[in-house]
Amino acid sequence: MEEDAGKSVHDRFPSATAIDLNRAGVPLVEIVSEPDLRSSAEARAYLELLKEILEYTETSDASMEEGSLRVDANVSARRRGDPTLGTRTEIKNMNSFSGVERAIDAEFVRHGAVLDAGERVVQQTMLWDAALGACRPARDKEGSPDYRYFPDPDLPPLLLEREWIERQRAALPELPAARRRRLIDTYALAPYDVGVLTATRPLADYFERVARTSGDGRTAANWVMGELLAYLNDSETALSELRVAPEQLARVIAMVRDGLLSHSAAKKVFLIMARTGDVPDVVAEREGLMQVRDDDALAAWVDEVWRENPDEARRLIDGEGKLLGVLVGLVMKRSGGRADPRMVNQMLRERARR
Repeated sequence: MEEDAGKSVHDRFPSATAIDLNRAGVPLVEIVSEPDLRSSAEARAYLELLKEILEYTETSDASMEEGSLRVDANVSARRRGDPTLGTRTEIKNMNSFSGVERAIDAEFVRHGAVLDAGERVVQQTMLWDAALGACRPARDKEGSPDYRYFPDPDLPPLLLEREWIERQRAALPELPAARRRRLIDTYALAPYDVGVLTATRPLADYFERVARTSGDGRTAANWVMGELLAYLNDSETALSELRVAPEQLARVIAMVRDGLLSHSAAKKVFLIMARTGDVPDVVAEREGLMQVRDDDALAAWVDEVWRENPDEARRLIDGEGKLLGVLVGLVMKRSGGRADPRMVNQMLRERARR
C-alpha cells in the first residue's frame, strides 16, 4: 500500500520532462508478482485476469487509459539452460495491455542483442515509446539506496487477524473463472460464448436474469451476444443505461417461442424497446408486429405470392423442393414479417399438391 507521489510526463514538452502532481497523495495498492512469467502473452493473460477480478469485486474500474490501473514490467533474459535470471530492466509508460505485450517483446529482443554482442545488460528503468516500438533508457539508479528509503515511525505494522481475512473472503462475489465454469455446466454453453457473457460482471448478471426468467439459456445467450451487444456498440450506450430490463428481453424470447412474434419482428421490437423503454407486448401491438396466424389473412398473402411468381410455383409443383423456402420468404416479405412461417410453409405445401 502506498500513496501516489505524482508522475513524470515525458511526451508533453520536447526534450523536457514534466511533473504531474494531480494524483499526489491518492492511495494505491501495488501488486508484485514473482518472476515466473515466461512470455509477453503470459504477462498479458495475467493482467487480463487480474483486471477481471478487480472489476468483479468492484475494487477498481481498472482502466489503464484513465490511470486507475498501471503496469510496470520487469524483463530479464538468460541463455537457454542457464538457471540464473539475467540483469533486469523495468519498463514504464505503458497505457494498454497490448502496449505491455509489445514493450516486453521489444525489450527482450534488446536484451538478447546485448548479450549476443558479448556486452552486459545495465539495470535501469526504460520508457516505452509506442510510436517507435522501442524502449529507451530513463534512469540508471535502481538500488534501494538510490531511492533513499527510510522507515516511517508513524506507520505501525499492519496485522490482519485470520478471522477477519476469512470474513472478507466469504463476502467476495463469485469470481470470473468460477462463474464461467458454472455457466458452462448450467446452460451447456461453449467456452467462447461464456467468455463473452462474463467479460464484465454487469453483463454476466444481465444474461443470468434473462436466462432464468426465460428458462432458455441458449436463446438468452444468443440475444445478449447478438442484438443486445450490437445495440450497445452501435448506439454507444452503456449497459447501465439500457432501457430494456432483463425480464422484458425474456418476454421477447417467450413471445417468439409461443409464436406471437417472428424472429425478425422480435428484433424490431427489441430496438424500439431500447429507444423508448416500452414493454414488448405494447410495442408489438402498436407497431402491428404480432405474428398473424389467421387462416384467411395468411391465405390471401399466399395467393398473391403464388399468382405473382408462376415460374417458381410451377417448379415447386414439379418437385423442386428448394423453391418452397423461396416462396415462404416472399410471403414473409409481403406480410412485413408478421406471417407465421410454419403455417405459410404448410399452406404452400398443400397448394403444391393440388
